[in-house]
Amino acid sequence: MPRDSLSHVRHWVFDLDNTLYPPSARLFDQIEVRMTAFVMEAVGVTEAEADRLRRDYWRDYGTTLAGLMREHGVDPAPYLTVVHDIDFSGLERDAALADHIRALPGRKIVYTNGCAPYAMNVLAARGLDGLFDAVYGVEHADFLPKPERAAFDTVFAKDGVAGETAAMFEDDPRNLVVPHALGMRTVHVAEAGTGEAHIHHHTDDLTRFLAQLV
Repeated sequence: MPRDSLSHVRHWVFDLDNTLYPPSARLFDQIEVRMTAFVMEAVGVTEAEADRLRRDYWRDYGTTLAGLMREHGVDPAPYLTVVHDIDFSGLERDAALADHIRALPGRKIVYTNGCAPYAMNVLAARGLDGLFDAVYGVEHADFLPKPERAAFDTVFAKDGVAGETAAMFEDDPRNLVVPHALGMRTVHVAEAGTGEAHIHHHTDDLTRFLAQLV
């Protein structure tokens, strides 16, 4: 049972996108359009090529931003401002999820490959603001993205995350490899599971999963 497996956890780490809100909200439809437009202007390529680079950099570097920084020397600050300037009205408040997060014992943080101001907007729209002890964006990891080990090390050091008493919730299974290696319990939040050995639990409904813990 998840409750037994996570009964020792006192440090709860949540990804943001498609984890603390469902993919059906389709925020990334907006973000991807803005990413592609930014790549077109920054690199000087067609829309089709920019869309290809956006996807390839996400695959190869963890985020499109990481690829732009490494391949083209792009300044991350304008990028993060532009791509996260979206409409949040598609997000619905989730009082049950808020109650379950509030009831978790110990420290609760958000750690996203987006930026912290964007994360705060998402949390407010979901009715989850004020529940977390800290919110960390890619800027807090020196712009290194998950799944890089150095990114986790930087953020976890800032917050004092100890693997043996921590759990991580993520929609991207590759971002759970390092947490597993650190001794954390790992929860994959996605429509379908992968069966990979570094994932302890899978759920397609975070609210229902947390209800089992509290």
